[in-house]
Amino acid sequence: MKQLISITASVVLLTGFSCGGQQAAGTARGQGSPEFDAASAYAFVKAQVDFGPRVPGTPAHAACADWLVKTLKRWTPDVAVQAFKARAYDGRPLDGKNIVASFEPGLKDRLLLCAHWDSRPFADHDPDPANHFRPVMGANDGASGVGVLLEIARTLSVEKPAVGVDIVLFDLEDFGEHRNWRGSNPDSWGLGSQYWAKTPHKPGYKARFGILLDMVGGANPVFPREGTSLYYAPAVVKKIWAAAKALGYGRLFVDRESGSLIDDHLYVNQHAGIPTADIIDYDERRANGFPDSWHTAGDTLDKIDKATLEAVGRTVLAVVRGER
Repeated sequence: MKQLISITASVVLLTGFSCGGQQAAGTARGQGSPEFDAASAYAFVKAQVDFGPRVPGTPAHAACADWLVKTLKRWTPDVAVQAFKARAYDGRPLDGKNIVASFEPGLKDRLLLCAHWDSRPFADHDPDPANHFRPVMGANDGASGVGVLLEIARTLSVEKPAVGVDIVLFDLEDFGEHRNWRGSNPDSWGLGSQYWAKTPHKPGYKARFGILLDMVGGANPVFPREGTSLYYAPAVVKKIWAAAKALGYGRLFVDRESGSLIDDHLYVNQHAGIPTADIIDYDERRANGFPDSWHTAGDTLDKIDKATLEAVGRTVLAVVRGER
């Protein structure tokens, strides 16, 4: 991602959606449940970055896809690759791969956890114009959310959640319009989530709710109650922020609303009808809202903070554990 949008009355109002199911009191772990390992999550981020920028159509992208599938299969045999074709904002054809890992596939009640795994093909917000057509490493914008979800996958393989969990890694999220492009197509972003939301990995797939992770690895992040999330999934936002506060992460998960962003959750909400909230580092007091490394050559591994990975991972796990 990403850009601000205005959600108008022309969009079907879904704020009346319930998350469904029952939530257990508090955020206590089940006896013997493993802790979220921030060092492990960091290692998963590094492993992705070691491939280089995961730009669709490159060897690094193909190799990382194979690694993600192989890694997820360590924890569940139910891993599927959803190959699809799309067109970039400039008309070029693109091949994408959404990767889906399911836990407790026999359970009807399910939760959706997602992130994008691709890297932006150009650092068009870099302060140096020489980098504007060079790829972004995507340590925070891409690899951080995936790293947290891989560690959650490892944890769920041991813990056996009370509800089914589907982890979806979206491709082609960050192939949106270059900032110098004269068009204006907000749907040039999130191509993988658009495809999945219209054609899920299982026909008729539904989940109680979803959580999207995007840019969740930087130091001193600001995770606001993002506008698109509040519009479509206010009850999900409430669950997440309550869990974060109970764990002592209220300084990161701030009690402040932000404008509405175009991100993968928009399409999951609009097309799949699954109320989904975005945990994203966005502060309207910054120049462009996003971290300084956003869509620059500086989105590198040194920007990743294990403490942030831990805060997000523990919060998401607390929400999952609270569902019955």
